[in-house]
Amino acid sequence: MAKEPEIIKDKDQMRSWSRSTRSQGNVLALVPTMGYLHDGHLSLIRQAQKQAEIIVVSIYVNPAQFSPSEDLSTYPSDFDGDLKKLREIGVDAVFHPQNLYDYGSCGETINESVDKMEFTEQGERKVLSCIEDKGEGRLGHETWIRIERLEKGLCGKSRPVFFRGVTTVVAKLFNIVEPDIAIFGKKDYQQWRIICRMVRDLDFGIQVIGSDVVRETDGLAMSSRNVHLTPEEREKALSISQSLLKAKFVALKGQTSCTQLRNSLVQAITDSGGRVDYAEIVDQETLVAVDEIKAPVVFCVAAWFGKVRLIDNVEINI
Repeated sequence: MAKEPEIIKDKDQMRSWSRSTRSQGNVLALVPTMGYLHDGHLSLIRQAQKQAEIIVVSIYVNPAQFSPSEDLSTYPSDFDGDLKKLREIGVDAVFHPQNLYDYGSCGETINESVDKMEFTEQGERKVLSCIEDKGEGRLGHETWIRIERLEKGLCGKSRPVFFRGVTTVVAKLFNIVEPDIAIFGKKDYQQWRIICRMVRDLDFGIQVIGSDVVRETDGLAMSSRNVHLTPEEREKALSISQSLLKAKFVALKGQTSCTQLRNSLVQAITDSGGRVDYAEIVDQETLVAVDEIKAPVVFCVAAWFGKVRLIDNVEINI
């Protein structure tokens, strides 16, 4: 039977609702999302339902993790469709704020794209997020959380403001919802590890659970961005998951040279018409690149097919 969730847009109301619910002895789990929900998101909710009595799903496209040159304006959205799916699976509340970076008393709405470039003293372009506030004396958002080492590699190389935006908005969500448990998908492996480290380092009283990658029947990792792939691009993008699974198979059979595994994967994706952003075999916890597999690692890949950047990974436990 479909369950009608409480739809909450105001952060003070969300905090009050959460505190009232938890005061009754309920364990509360948060599943943070940016909406346009697919079966991967629903699998996170199902995992949350095994861990907690109360489930809150947040739907918020976070502008702080996008630079002005990225695809914030084209990020897919279907709130009515999301609600239908959430009713069917059964959640207790949906936190759907309009803008977590609009502080009211400041008299400014800062969820706006930067309209001109800034440069460092060395003449290099500064990379800004979509909510960066450059005006002198204006009271915009200026507090950021950095996980300094873990955020540098992998996706952090080509998206330098991304993880700063992710950790900051997740900390905001944790402070607003005050969950006991939070569920994150391991498809965004670096993000999951970064959130775990933030929770540890800042003493959040929250258990962070990572959920395995969920795939389409043909093996493509589920992503909200898959909708932007043409049928031809989607078919070619299968080379990512196919190459990762092949790398795992041969590694478990004794091929532990990371250079050979990486070169084979890059060649396969390139031959399929993709453009590799990165392909790295790293330690599962530290995310430090390794030359040879001697302990549990994760093979992480980001590649472009057309205008769509896809990420995927596979854990290799040796």
